[in-house]
Amino acid sequence: MSVVYVLILYVLLVNLLGFYAMYNDKLRSKKRAFRIPEATLFTIAVIGGSIGSIVGMYVFRHKTRHWHFVYGMPLILILQIIGLVALQIAPIEIQFL
Repeated sequence: MSVVYVLILYVLLVNLLGFYAMYNDKLRSKKRAFRIPEATLFTIAVIGGSIGSIVGMYVFRHKTRHWHFVYGMPLILILQIIGLVALQIAPIEIQFL
């Protein structure tokens, strides 16, 4: 199995998790049930699910009034993109087994 394939699969799954977490937390908020902690939602975004989390925020209209989500989630995505670009142009060579 290729490393690129594994990375693509990981990013896809973690973004689906971010999208689902926003959906699930929105349902829980409507039912006044136990909610998903905000730290968990941000953690999912930080580990690679920022796109899914942002899309979920706006599709389900969830957490869109909280400034730390409206600005924090896109900031996480921007930092992830900067990190990927920095890795791409870095003058180092990474070899996988």
